[in-house]
Amino acid sequence: MNFLWPSLLWTLLLLPLLVLLYLWLLRRRKQVVLPYADLGLVKQALGRGGTWKRHVPPVLLLLALGTLLLASARPTAVMTLPLAEQTIILAMDVSGSMRAADVQPTRLAAAQNAAKAFLTDLPRDVRVGVVAFAGTAAVVQAPTFSREDVVAAIDRFQLQRATAIGSGIVLSLATIFPDAGIDLSQVTGQRPMASQALGENNGESKPRDFKPVEPGSYASAAVILLTDGQRTTGPDPVESARMAAERGVRVYTVGIGTKEGDTIGFEGWSMRVRLDEETLKTIADLTRAEYFYAGTAADLKKVYQTLSSRLVMEKKETEITALFAILGATLALAAAGLSLWWFGRVA
Repeated sequence: MNFLWPSLLWTLLLLPLLVLLYLWLLRRRKQVVLPYADLGLVKQALGRGGTWKRHVPPVLLLLALGTLLLASARPTAVMTLPLAEQTIILAMDVSGSMRAADVQPTRLAAAQNAAKAFLTDLPRDVRVGVVAFAGTAAVVQAPTFSREDVVAAIDRFQLQRATAIGSGIVLSLATIFPDAGIDLSQVTGQRPMASQALGENNGESKPRDFKPVEPGSYASAAVILLTDGQRTTGPDPVESARMAAERGVRVYTVGIGTKEGDTIGFEGWSMRVRLDEETLKTIADLTRAEYFYAGTAADLKKVYQTLSSRLVMEKKETEITALFAILGATLALAAAGLSLWWFGRVA
């Protein structure tokens, strides 16, 4: 625990003085009672309750004062709190290798089912977008609060050739920062229009100057990248990860499929596919995120369950003055209430 105004902690030295004052008053009270010979008068002077009851209200009042003095120093603590605003981009591999059946029923079907289960665990105030990538990348669903639209986008996945992991990351960043002026010509497979190449934006706002930030510091958005293979085309995924790191966006990577790989065949051709865990771990490390391995459909669902709880909460140093103030007021009210109940007066 830290304090914004630590100098006010010196006021806690008043508490020992108050304890000494209380003990002095008790001793003086006993000296005043001694001259009375009548036992009834002595009991009345000492209070109608037991001896221990006489000390409870003052002790509670002392605790209340101490708590309020701590509150005046404005204490802070690291707490886990829900994010006020969050956008999650699901960047999912739809390359031909996702038809492999080493993850039942297929890698693609397992990824679709796990992603849809992931949506049900997210709070409704979290926006979700979907980027599909194979040889190129495309936004199949812009960030939205509608879970139905996201599910429909996931169900529309069509398998394609090649794997451009870097394209999926870059397009995810462009979706999070639409006004950042990120070049997508290598990512979508489309050349920029002539007006864009000449720097004409038809009245649209110009991209803001970019300044790198601390990796992992952007708490309002995150990317979940799922793939089952190695990059075969498109931008270097590690360089794309550096782009994300410079913008503070975490890229959580999920590797699906058996580690030894699998051989798939389609329309007369076959190929060996293998998971590139080293690259996925590098992407996660650069962006201050985590890498998860999912060798089965059940593993994949557990990964998404873990992410659903991590991505919508953050640890943050928060001022907790109000909690101390409430506790202090409660202790003071308890002291007054017990004094009235036991002795018929506030003491």
